[in-house]
Amino acid sequence: MTPYNRNKRKIINDPVYGFISIPGDFIFDLVEHQWFQRLRNIRQLGLTSFVYPGANHSRFQHCLGALYLMDQAIKTLRSKNVAISPEEEEAAQIAILLHDSGHGPFSHALETSIISGISHEDISLLLMKKLNEQFEGKLSLAIEIFRGTYRRRFFHELIASQMDMDRLDYLSRDSFFTGVIEGAVGFERIIRMLNVVDDRLVVDEKGIYSLEKFLIARRLMFWQVYMHKTVLSSENLLVKVLKRAKDLARGGHSLYATPALKFFLRNDIGPSDLVKEGNFTPGIIASTFTRLDDSDILVSAKYWADDSDTILASLSARLLKRDLLAIELQNDPFPDERLAELKTKTAGILKLDAEMTDFFVFTGQISNRAYAPEAPEVTILLKSGKTAGIAEVSDMFDHRFLSERITKYFLCYPKECR
Repeated sequence: MTPYNRNKRKIINDPVYGFISIPGDFIFDLVEHQWFQRLRNIRQLGLTSFVYPGANHSRFQHCLGALYLMDQAIKTLRSKNVAISPEEEEAAQIAILLHDSGHGPFSHALETSIISGISHEDISLLLMKKLNEQFEGKLSLAIEIFRGTYRRRFFHELIASQMDMDRLDYLSRDSFFTGVIEGAVGFERIIRMLNVVDDRLVVDEKGIYSLEKFLIARRLMFWQVYMHKTVLSSENLLVKVLKRAKDLARGGHSLYATPALKFFLRNDIGPSDLVKEGNFTPGIIASTFTRLDDSDILVSAKYWADDSDTILASLSARLLKRDLLAIELQNDPFPDERLAELKTKTAGILKLDAEMTDFFVFTGQISNRAYAPEAPEVTILLKSGKTAGIAEVSDMFDHRFLSERITKYFLCYPKECR
């Protein structure tokens, strides 16, 4: 019988870029892998759809979009006589495809609640190592590029830098799905302006204005979308839900949860568990983590809304009904007296013990810079053939408009306390 030869050169109709293609057979195998397919059920922007109803796109879409931009960037660099081997090309494509594979349900909320000290980049690296074992070393170069240890640094800079394919895609995609046009960037022109000098990524001088627009768009999207006060309220409410669930699970409370979620609620998983054999092997952590997606949280929260623990039940019900906590933002820290007053009111209105009010009344801070000057600087290739940092050639940086850190403080409390 003739073996079935599956066509792996698929074309995808992407709403942002139009028709894009899977660039190779092995890339297709990785896309089809269950660990990558899981990203279909991880929202790119978490609970941002509470504010922007169209923001329901997935990490799966984002990773495919970043793969497309990487493909375009490599074509641009080759057209400028930058030598890139087929092995390097495939490795860079694998690295960008899998760069967000370690995201958990609702993205960053999970990183601060049911796991400790582990970023999504740490999980992504773990998954890439396990996939490398499954595919007999085919991801070795991709892992070097992802970690930034490969000798040709510009490959890593295409994946993780002040201006990489990850950021180019998520700004374009998030702007498209939220409808916030201020976040739109000229990704095509920026990619066409890319170049390489001494194995470092640079931007041709005539692309400086597109680059400035990119940095402004990132700043605007941060405050209008990513750190919108209602998004902040909803994500912090979810963090409190998961924290209470973990406290109860660790204390022996009979708590419903999907099997994968229950594993992380009952066990304290930290950075050391990802690199050595302890109570749980890295393989067990990887296989369990990749069974988690947004539905685990939502389904469990539906059960928790009827739990005998009134704290968990109240928090979960608020999340499911979008009955969010009130939130205030200001430039200075909130006084302790205000916090104490709100906790006293909350204890009386919700009939809570004083120590339980921390789940409903809390403060924190957020900060952002569109451009971090202490990180590797974006380098401009001048028409003279010399290079210069963007701060030297961009008028905007004279006023430190984009490089100054802006910090705001927030206060959350039940709306009943207004």
